[in-house]
Amino acid sequence: MSDSDPVPGGRPGEVERATALSGELTGQGVHGVVLAYVDTAGITRVKTVPTAKLASASAWGVGMSPVFDTFLADDSIVTTDVLGSPDGDLRLYPDLDRLTVLAAQPGWAWAPVDRITQEGAPHPACGRTVLRRTAAGAAERHGVTFRAAVEIEWVVGRDDADGDAFVPAVSGPAYGAARQIELSDCAADLLAALAAQGVDVEQFHPEYAAGQFEISVGALDPVTAADHSVLVRQTIRAVSRRHGLRVSFAPAVLGQGVGNGGHLHLSAWRGGTNLHAGGAGRYGMTPEAESFVAGVLGRLPALTAMTAPSPASRLRLRPSQWAGVFTAWGRETREAALRIVTGTAGIRDRAANLEVKPVDLAANPYLALASVIAAGLDGLASSAPLPEEITGDPALLDPADAAARGVRRLPVTLAESVAAFRADEVLRTALGPVLADAVVAVRLGEAGAVEGLDDEGVAAAYRWKY
Repeated sequence: MSDSDPVPGGRPGEVERATALSGELTGQGVHGVVLAYVDTAGITRVKTVPTAKLASASAWGVGMSPVFDTFLADDSIVTTDVLGSPDGDLRLYPDLDRLTVLAAQPGWAWAPVDRITQEGAPHPACGRTVLRRTAAGAAERHGVTFRAAVEIEWVVGRDDADGDAFVPAVSGPAYGAARQIELSDCAADLLAALAAQGVDVEQFHPEYAAGQFEISVGALDPVTAADHSVLVRQTIRAVSRRHGLRVSFAPAVLGQGVGNGGHLHLSAWRGGTNLHAGGAGRYGMTPEAESFVAGVLGRLPALTAMTAPSPASRLRLRPSQWAGVFTAWGRETREAALRIVTGTAGIRDRAANLEVKPVDLAANPYLALASVIAAGLDGLASSAPLPEEITGDPALLDPADAAARGVRRLPVTLAESVAAFRADEVLRTALGPVLADAVVAVRLGEAGAVEGLDDEGVAAAYRWKY
Protein backbone atom coordinates (compact mmCIF):
# COMPACT_ATOMS: atom_id res chain seq x y z
CA MET A 1 0.00 0.00 0.00
CA SER A 2 2.98 2.34 0.42
CA ASP A 3 3.21 2.70 -3.37
CA SER A 4 -0.19 4.37 -3.81
CA ASP A 5 -1.89 7.53 -2.60
CA PRO A 6 -4.29 7.25 0.34
CA VAL A 7 -8.00 7.69 -0.27
CA PRO A 8 -10.85 8.81 2.00
CA GLY A 9 -12.36 5.77 3.67
CA GLY A 10 -9.12 3.84 3.32
CA ARG A 11 -7.69 1.68 0.55
CA PRO A 12 -9.08 -1.88 0.27
CA GLY A 13 -8.37 -3.82 3.45
CA GLU A 14 -6.56 -0.91 5.11
CA VAL A 15 -9.04 -0.17 7.88
CA GLU A 16 -9.25 -3.85 8.78
CA ARG A 17 -5.47 -4.03 8.88
CA ALA A 18 -5.28 -0.92 11.06
CA THR A 19 -7.84 -2.41 13.44
CA ALA A 20 -5.77 -5.56 13.80
CA LEU A 21 -2.57 -3.54 14.26
CA SER A 22 -4.27 -1.44 16.92
CA GLY A 23 -5.03 -4.57 18.91
CA GLU A 24 -1.48 -5.86 18.51
CA LEU A 25 0.01 -2.55 19.58
CA THR A 26 -2.23 -2.35 22.63
CA GLY A 27 -1.11 -5.84 23.59
CA GLN A 28 2.50 -4.62 23.41
CA GLY A 29 1.79 -1.70 25.73
CA VAL A 30 1.70 0.94 23.00
CA HIS A 31 -0.69 3.76 23.86
CA GLY A 32 -0.11 6.30 21.10
CA VAL A 33 1.07 6.61 17.49
CA VAL A 34 3.23 9.49 16.28
CA LEU A 35 2.20 10.64 12.80
CA ALA A 36 5.21 12.42 11.29
CA TYR A 37 6.07 14.44 8.21
CA VAL A 38 8.80 16.93 7.31
CA ASP A 39 7.91 20.49 6.35
CA THR A 40 9.53 22.71 3.74
CA ALA A 41 12.00 24.11 6.29
CA GLY A 42 13.16 20.59 7.18
CA ILE A 43 11.45 20.46 10.58
CA THR A 44 9.69 17.22 11.47
CA ARG A 45 6.11 18.06 12.47
CA VAL A 46 3.84 15.57 14.20
CA LYS A 47 0.39 14.82 15.44
CA THR A 48 -0.35 11.80 17.59
CA VAL A 49 -3.39 9.61 18.06
CA PRO A 50 -4.27 7.06 20.74
CA THR A 51 -3.62 3.55 19.53
CA ALA A 52 -7.36 2.86 19.53
CA LYS A 53 -7.81 5.60 16.89
CA LEU A 54 -5.39 4.11 14.37
CA ALA A 55 -8.19 2.64 12.26
CA SER A 56 -10.00 5.96 12.16
CA ALA A 57 -6.77 7.72 11.11
CA SER A 58 -6.30 5.15 8.35
CA ALA A 59 -9.83 5.68 7.09
CA TRP A 60 -10.27 9.42 7.38
CA GLY A 61 -6.88 10.86 8.23
CA VAL A 62 -6.01 13.36 10.93
CA GLY A 63 -6.40 17.08 10.41
CA MET A 64 -3.50 19.49 10.08
CA SER A 65 -3.29 22.94 8.53
CA PRO A 66 -1.48 23.46 5.20
CA VAL A 67 0.06 26.58 6.75
CA PHE A 68 2.95 24.44 8.02
CA ASP A 69 4.31 24.24 4.48
CA THR A 70 5.35 27.88 4.85
CA PHE A 71 6.58 27.72 8.45
CA LEU A 72 10.16 28.75 9.03
CA ALA A 73 12.42 26.91 11.45
CA ASP A 74 11.59 29.49 14.15
CA ASP A 75 7.84 28.85 13.61
CA SER A 76 7.16 32.20 11.96
CA ILE A 77 5.11 32.04 8.77
CA VAL A 78 5.66 33.28 5.23
CA THR A 79 3.12 33.17 2.44
CA THR A 80 2.74 32.31 -1.22
CA ASP A 81 -0.21 32.76 -3.55
CA VAL A 82 -1.54 29.38 -2.37
CA LEU A 83 -0.04 28.64 1.05
CA GLY A 84 0.45 30.41 4.35
CA SER A 85 -3.04 31.56 5.20
CA PRO A 86 -5.05 30.33 8.21
CA ASP A 87 -7.62 28.77 5.87
CA GLY A 88 -8.04 25.14 4.91
CA ASP A 89 -7.23 21.72 6.25
CA LEU A 90 -5.36 18.61 5.20
CA ARG A 91 -5.63 14.98 6.23
CA LEU A 92 -2.61 13.03 7.46
CA TYR A 93 -2.73 9.34 6.53
CA PRO A 94 -0.31 6.95 8.26
CA ASP A 95 1.63 4.50 6.11
CA LEU A 96 0.90 1.21 7.86
CA ASP A 97 3.75 -0.52 6.01
CA ARG A 98 6.17 1.76 7.87
CA LEU A 99 4.49 1.61 11.30
CA THR A 100 7.23 1.08 13.88
CA VAL A 101 7.14 0.50 17.63
CA LEU A 102 9.58 2.99 19.15
CA ALA A 103 12.07 1.07 21.25
CA ALA A 104 13.38 4.21 22.96
CA GLN A 105 9.95 5.70 23.65
CA PRO A 106 8.00 3.08 25.61
CA GLY A 107 4.30 3.30 24.93
CA TRP A 108 4.67 4.85 21.48
CA ALA A 109 4.72 3.79 17.85
CA TRP A 110 5.62 5.91 14.83
CA ALA A 111 4.49 6.16 11.21
CA PRO A 112 5.26 8.56 8.36
CA VAL A 113 2.27 10.11 6.68
CA ASP A 114 1.08 11.14 3.26
CA ARG A 115 -1.05 14.25 3.08
CA ILE A 116 -4.20 14.66 1.00
CA THR A 117 -6.85 17.35 0.77
CA GLN A 118 -10.29 17.06 2.31
CA GLU A 119 -11.55 16.32 -1.20
CA GLY A 120 -9.22 13.32 -1.45
CA ALA A 121 -6.58 14.72 -3.84
CA PRO A 122 -2.86 14.47 -3.04
CA HIS A 123 -1.64 17.65 -1.36
CA PRO A 124 0.67 19.35 -3.90
CA ALA A 125 3.18 20.31 -1.18
CA CYS A 126 3.54 16.80 0.26
CA GLY A 127 7.22 15.96 -0.23
CA ARG A 128 6.69 12.26 0.44
CA THR A 129 4.14 12.09 -2.36
CA VAL A 130 6.47 13.96 -4.72
CA LEU A 131 9.32 11.54 -4.01
CA ARG A 132 7.12 8.49 -4.45
CA ARG A 133 5.84 9.78 -7.79
CA THR A 134 9.34 10.74 -8.95
CA ALA A 135 10.59 7.22 -8.24
CA ALA A 136 7.54 5.67 -9.90
CA GLY A 137 8.00 7.87 -12.96
CA ALA A 138 11.62 6.78 -13.27
CA ALA A 139 10.53 3.15 -13.37
CA GLU A 140 7.74 3.79 -15.87
CA ARG A 141 9.62 6.05 -18.29
CA HIS A 142 13.18 4.80 -17.97
CA GLY A 143 12.90 1.32 -16.46
CA VAL A 144 15.14 2.51 -13.63
CA THR A 145 14.75 2.01 -9.89
CA PHE A 146 16.89 3.41 -7.11
CA ARG A 147 18.53 2.43 -3.87
CA ALA A 148 19.29 5.26 -1.48
CA ALA A 149 20.60 6.01 1.97
CA VAL A 150 21.03 9.17 4.04
CA GLU A 151 24.02 9.53 6.35
CA ILE A 152 23.23 10.96 9.78
CA GLU A 153 25.74 13.20 11.55
CA TRP A 154 25.03 14.88 14.86
CA VAL A 155 26.69 16.41 17.89
CA VAL A 156 26.12 15.37 21.49
CA GLY A 157 25.95 18.18 24.03
CA ARG A 158 25.58 18.47 27.77
CA ASP A 159 22.01 19.05 28.87
CA ASP A 160 23.16 21.14 31.84
CA ALA A 161 24.98 23.75 29.75
CA ASP A 162 24.02 27.37 30.36
CA GLY A 163 21.11 28.55 28.27
CA ASP A 164 21.26 27.35 24.69
CA ALA A 165 25.04 26.97 24.61
CA PHE A 166 26.62 23.90 23.05
CA VAL A 167 29.09 22.16 25.34
CA PRO A 168 30.32 18.81 23.97
CA ALA A 169 29.33 15.92 26.20
CA VAL A 170 32.41 13.94 25.16
CA SER A 171 35.99 15.06 24.84
CA GLY A 172 37.81 12.34 22.92
CA PRO A 173 39.56 13.09 19.61
CA ALA A 174 38.02 12.79 16.14
CA TYR A 175 37.44 9.16 15.14
CA GLY A 176 39.05 8.21 18.45
CA ALA A 177 38.39 5.22 20.66
CA ALA A 178 38.20 7.51 23.68
CA ARG A 179 35.15 9.28 22.33
CA GLN A 180 33.40 6.01 21.55
CA ILE A 181 34.10 4.80 25.09
CA GLU A 182 32.74 8.00 26.62
CA LEU A 183 29.43 7.49 24.79
CA SER A 184 29.51 3.70 25.10
CA ASP A 185 26.34 3.09 27.13
CA CYS A 186 24.22 5.52 25.13
CA ALA A 187 25.59 4.22 21.83
CA ALA A 188 24.89 0.59 22.76
CA ASP A 189 21.30 1.50 23.66
CA LEU A 190 20.99 3.36 20.38
CA LEU A 191 22.18 0.40 18.31
CA ALA A 192 19.83 -1.90 20.22
CA ALA A 193 16.87 0.43 19.65
CA LEU A 194 17.56 0.76 15.93
CA ALA A 195 17.91 -3.02 15.57
CA ALA A 196 14.60 -3.52 17.39
CA GLN A 197 13.01 -1.08 14.93
CA GLY A 198 14.33 -2.94 11.89
CA VAL A 199 16.89 -0.31 10.88
CA ASP A 200 19.95 -1.87 9.24
CA VAL A 201 22.95 0.04 10.63
CA GLU A 202 26.10 -0.25 8.53
CA GLN A 203 28.46 1.83 10.69
CA PHE A 204 28.55 3.95 13.84
CA HIS A 205 31.60 6.04 14.70
CA PRO A 206 32.94 9.26 16.21
CA GLU A 207 33.30 11.99 13.59
CA TYR A 208 35.56 15.01 13.12
CA ALA A 209 33.90 17.91 14.97
CA ALA A 210 33.74 18.23 18.74
CA GLY A 211 31.16 15.84 20.18
CA GLN A 212 30.22 14.59 16.70
CA PHE A 213 29.10 11.10 15.66
CA GLU A 214 27.79 9.46 12.50
CA ILE A 215 25.51 6.56 11.65
CA SER A 216 25.32 5.03 8.18
CA VAL A 217 22.36 2.82 7.32
CA GLY A 218 21.67 0.30 4.59
CA ALA A 219 20.35 1.37 1.20
CA LEU A 220 16.62 1.06 0.52
CA ASP A 221 14.10 2.40 -1.98
CA PRO A 222 14.11 6.22 -1.87
CA VAL A 223 10.87 6.72 0.08
CA THR A 224 11.84 4.21 2.76
CA ALA A 225 15.34 5.72 2.89
CA ALA A 226 13.82 9.14 3.60
CA ASP A 227 11.46 7.58 6.17
CA HIS A 228 14.44 5.99 7.92
CA SER A 229 16.28 9.30 7.97
CA VAL A 230 13.41 10.74 10.01
CA LEU A 231 13.03 7.64 12.20
CA VAL A 232 16.75 7.34 12.98
CA ARG A 233 16.89 10.95 14.12
CA GLN A 234 13.81 10.47 16.29
CA THR A 235 15.50 7.46 17.86
CA ILE A 236 18.86 9.18 18.41
CA ARG A 237 17.12 12.07 20.13
CA ALA A 238 15.02 9.80 22.35
CA VAL A 239 17.90 7.55 23.40
CA SER A 240 20.14 10.54 24.10
CA ARG A 241 17.46 12.20 26.20
CA ARG A 242 17.16 9.09 28.35
CA HIS A 243 20.91 9.39 28.99
CA GLY A 244 20.67 13.06 29.95
CA LEU A 245 22.21 14.31 26.70
CA ARG A 246 21.15 16.94 24.19
CA VAL A 247 21.71 16.40 20.49
CA SER A 248 21.67 18.57 17.40
CA PHE A 249 21.50 17.66 13.72
CA ALA A 250 21.83 21.32 12.66
CA PRO A 251 24.26 22.01 9.80
CA ALA A 252 26.42 23.99 12.23
CA VAL A 253 26.18 24.49 15.98
CA LEU A 254 29.13 26.91 16.09
CA GLY A 255 30.13 29.75 13.81
CA GLN A 256 33.42 28.10 12.90
CA GLY A 257 34.49 24.51 12.35
CA VAL A 258 33.15 21.42 10.64
CA GLY A 259 29.37 21.02 10.60
CA ASN A 260 26.89 18.14 10.45
CA GLY A 261 26.27 16.60 7.04
CA GLY A 262 23.51 14.41 5.70
CA HIS A 263 25.17 13.01 2.58
CA LEU A 264 22.93 11.22 0.10
CA HIS A 265 23.97 7.89 -1.41
CA LEU A 266 22.12 6.86 -4.54
CA SER A 267 22.44 4.13 -7.14
CA ALA A 268 20.34 3.51 -10.24
CA TRP A 269 19.32 -0.04 -11.14
CA ARG A 270 17.70 -1.76 -14.12
CA GLY A 271 16.51 -5.35 -14.07
CA GLY A 272 18.44 -6.11 -10.91
CA THR A 273 21.70 -4.70 -12.30
CA ASN A 274 23.51 -1.75 -10.73
CA LEU A 275 24.18 0.80 -13.46
CA HIS A 276 27.11 2.19 -11.47
CA ALA A 277 29.15 -1.02 -11.77
CA GLY A 278 30.28 -3.39 -14.49
CA GLY A 279 30.00 -0.87 -17.30
CA ALA A 280 32.49 0.34 -19.88
CA GLY A 281 32.62 3.87 -18.52
CA ARG A 282 34.90 5.41 -15.95
CA TYR A 283 35.27 3.35 -12.78
CA GLY A 284 32.83 0.77 -14.10
CA MET A 285 29.93 3.14 -14.66
CA THR A 286 27.59 2.42 -17.54
CA PRO A 287 26.93 5.26 -20.01
CA GLU A 288 23.57 5.82 -18.31
CA ALA A 289 25.18 6.10 -14.89
CA GLU A 290 27.68 8.62 -16.23
CA SER A 291 24.86 10.69 -17.72
CA PHE A 292 22.91 10.45 -14.46
CA VAL A 293 25.92 11.81 -12.56
CA ALA A 294 26.33 14.54 -15.19
CA GLY A 295 22.70 15.56 -14.71
CA VAL A 296 23.19 15.97 -10.98
CA LEU A 297 26.49 17.79 -11.46
CA GLY A 298 24.98 20.30 -13.87
CA ARG A 299 22.19 21.25 -11.49
CA LEU A 300 24.13 21.33 -8.22
CA PRO A 301 23.80 25.11 -7.67
CA ALA A 302 20.00 24.90 -7.93
CA LEU A 303 19.88 21.67 -5.96
CA THR A 304 21.39 23.40 -2.92
CA ALA A 305 18.03 25.12 -2.43
CA MET A 306 16.79 21.69 -1.34
CA THR A 307 19.94 19.98 -0.06
CA ALA A 308 21.48 22.85 1.93
CA PRO A 309 18.40 24.94 2.70
CA SER A 310 19.29 26.80 5.90
CA PRO A 311 21.39 29.90 6.56
CA ALA A 312 23.32 27.59 8.88
CA SER A 313 24.07 25.37 5.86
CA ARG A 314 26.43 28.07 4.60
CA LEU A 315 28.49 27.75 7.78
CA ARG A 316 29.12 24.13 6.84
CA LEU A 317 29.67 24.65 3.10
CA ARG A 318 33.24 25.89 3.30
CA PRO A 319 36.22 24.85 1.18
CA SER A 320 38.71 22.26 2.40
CA GLN A 321 36.35 20.84 5.03
CA TRP A 322 35.12 17.81 3.05
CA ALA A 323 31.75 19.47 2.50
CA GLY A 324 31.92 19.32 -1.32
CA VAL A 325 31.46 22.99 -2.21
CA PHE A 326 32.66 22.92 -5.83
CA THR A 327 30.94 21.60 -8.97
CA ALA A 328 33.28 18.66 -9.37
CA TRP A 329 33.22 14.89 -9.23
CA GLY A 330 35.86 12.28 -8.52
CA ARG A 331 36.39 8.75 -7.38
CA GLU A 332 36.59 8.71 -3.57
CA THR A 333 37.38 12.44 -3.66
CA ARG A 334 35.92 13.80 -0.46
CA GLU A 335 36.35 17.45 -1.44
CA ALA A 336 34.30 17.02 -4.63
CA ALA A 337 30.57 17.65 -4.43
CA LEU A 338 29.95 14.29 -6.11
CA ARG A 339 31.98 11.34 -4.91
CA ILE A 340 31.99 8.16 -6.98
CA VAL A 341 31.99 5.25 -4.55
CA THR A 342 33.09 2.08 -6.34
CA GLY A 343 33.18 -0.23 -3.34
CA THR A 344 35.70 -2.92 -2.65
CA ALA A 345 36.62 -5.46 -5.31
CA GLY A 346 34.23 -8.39 -5.01
CA ILE A 347 31.11 -6.41 -4.00
CA ARG A 348 31.14 -3.56 -6.50
CA ASP A 349 28.06 -4.84 -8.29
CA ARG A 350 26.16 -4.20 -5.04
CA ALA A 351 28.10 -1.37 -3.42
CA ALA A 352 28.89 1.12 -6.20
CA ASN A 353 26.95 4.35 -5.83
CA LEU A 354 26.97 8.12 -6.13
CA GLU A 355 27.47 10.20 -2.97
CA VAL A 356 26.10 13.75 -2.99
CA LYS A 357 28.04 15.72 -0.38
CA PRO A 358 26.58 19.27 -0.19
CA VAL A 359 23.62 17.96 1.82
CA ASP A 360 22.79 18.49 5.47
CA LEU A 361 20.01 17.48 7.83
CA ALA A 362 18.16 20.78 7.62
CA ALA A 363 17.04 19.36 4.27
CA ASN A 364 13.67 17.72 3.91
CA PRO A 365 14.95 14.25 2.86
CA TYR A 366 11.98 13.63 0.57
CA LEU A 367 12.55 16.88 -1.34
CA ALA A 368 16.32 16.38 -1.45
CA LEU A 369 16.06 12.87 -2.89
CA ALA A 370 13.27 13.77 -5.33
CA SER A 371 15.26 16.73 -6.64
CA VAL A 372 18.53 14.83 -7.02
CA ILE A 373 16.74 11.98 -8.82
CA ALA A 374 14.96 14.44 -11.13
CA ALA A 375 18.27 16.12 -11.99
CA GLY A 376 19.96 12.78 -12.67
CA LEU A 377 17.08 11.52 -14.79
CA ASP A 378 17.22 14.64 -16.95
CA GLY A 379 20.90 13.90 -17.57
CA LEU A 380 20.16 10.26 -18.30
CA ALA A 381 17.36 11.13 -20.74
CA SER A 382 19.57 13.56 -22.66
CA SER A 383 22.70 11.34 -22.56
CA ALA A 384 24.53 14.22 -20.90
CA PRO A 385 28.32 13.88 -21.11
CA LEU A 386 30.22 13.64 -17.84
CA PRO A 387 33.18 16.04 -17.81
CA GLU A 388 36.68 15.34 -16.62
CA GLU A 389 37.03 14.24 -13.02
CA ILE A 390 38.88 16.24 -10.38
CA THR A 391 41.50 14.84 -8.04
CA GLY A 392 42.69 16.52 -4.85
CA ASP A 393 41.15 19.67 -3.40
CA PRO A 394 39.37 21.85 -6.02
CA ALA A 395 40.04 24.88 -3.81
CA LEU A 396 43.71 24.60 -4.77
CA LEU A 397 43.13 24.80 -8.52
CA ASP A 398 44.36 27.83 -10.41
CA PRO A 399 41.27 30.00 -11.06
CA ALA A 400 41.76 29.91 -14.83
CA ASP A 401 42.20 26.14 -14.78
CA ALA A 402 39.13 25.73 -12.60
CA ALA A 403 37.04 27.85 -14.95
CA ALA A 404 38.25 25.91 -17.99
CA ARG A 405 37.28 22.65 -16.29
CA GLY A 406 33.85 23.91 -15.20
CA VAL A 407 34.74 23.86 -11.50
CA ARG A 408 32.99 26.66 -9.69
CA ARG A 409 31.99 27.39 -6.13
CA LEU A 410 28.47 26.45 -5.13
CA PRO A 411 26.22 29.32 -3.99
CA VAL A 412 27.61 31.05 -0.92
CA THR A 413 24.28 32.57 0.10
CA LEU A 414 20.77 31.21 0.32
CA ALA A 415 19.61 33.94 -2.05
CA GLU A 416 22.03 32.63 -4.70
CA SER A 417 20.65 29.11 -4.26
CA VAL A 418 17.11 30.42 -4.65
CA ALA A 419 18.03 32.34 -7.80
CA ALA A 420 19.53 29.19 -9.32
CA PHE A 421 16.47 27.17 -8.36
CA ARG A 422 14.09 29.76 -9.79
CA ALA A 423 15.95 29.56 -13.10
CA ASP A 424 15.87 25.73 -13.22
CA GLU A 425 12.74 24.57 -15.02
CA VAL A 426 13.51 20.87 -14.55
CA LEU A 427 13.65 21.07 -10.75
CA ARG A 428 10.69 23.42 -10.45
CA THR A 429 8.64 21.09 -12.64
CA ALA A 430 9.70 18.07 -10.59
CA LEU A 431 8.36 19.67 -7.41
CA GLY A 432 5.32 21.27 -9.00
CA PRO A 433 4.38 24.97 -8.82
CA VAL A 434 2.85 24.94 -5.31
CA LEU A 435 5.80 23.23 -3.66
CA ALA A 436 8.38 25.12 -5.74
CA ASP A 437 6.89 28.44 -4.64
CA ALA A 438 6.87 27.27 -1.02
CA VAL A 439 10.57 26.38 -1.28
CA VAL A 440 11.38 29.87 -2.58
CA ALA A 441 9.28 31.65 0.06
CA VAL A 442 10.65 29.62 2.96
CA ARG A 443 14.29 29.94 1.87
CA LEU A 444 14.01 33.70 1.42
CA GLY A 445 12.16 33.91 4.73
CA GLU A 446 14.98 32.08 6.49
CA ALA A 447 17.55 34.40 4.91
CA GLY A 448 15.59 37.44 6.07
CA ALA A 449 15.21 36.06 9.59
CA VAL A 450 18.99 36.11 10.18
CA GLU A 451 19.85 39.24 8.24
CA GLY A 452 22.52 41.19 10.11
CA LEU A 453 23.64 38.28 12.29
CA ASP A 454 27.27 37.21 12.31
CA ASP A 455 28.29 33.55 11.95
CA GLU A 456 27.94 32.84 15.67
CA GLY A 457 24.50 34.43 15.66
CA VAL A 458 23.37 32.31 12.72
CA ALA A 459 24.67 29.14 14.36
CA ALA A 460 22.91 30.02 17.62
CA ALA A 461 19.64 30.72 15.79
CA TYR A 462 19.50 27.16 14.38
CA ARG A 463 21.54 25.25 16.96
CA TRP A 464 18.64 23.36 18.53
CA LYS A 465 16.08 23.62 15.71
CA TYR A 466 17.18 20.38 14.02
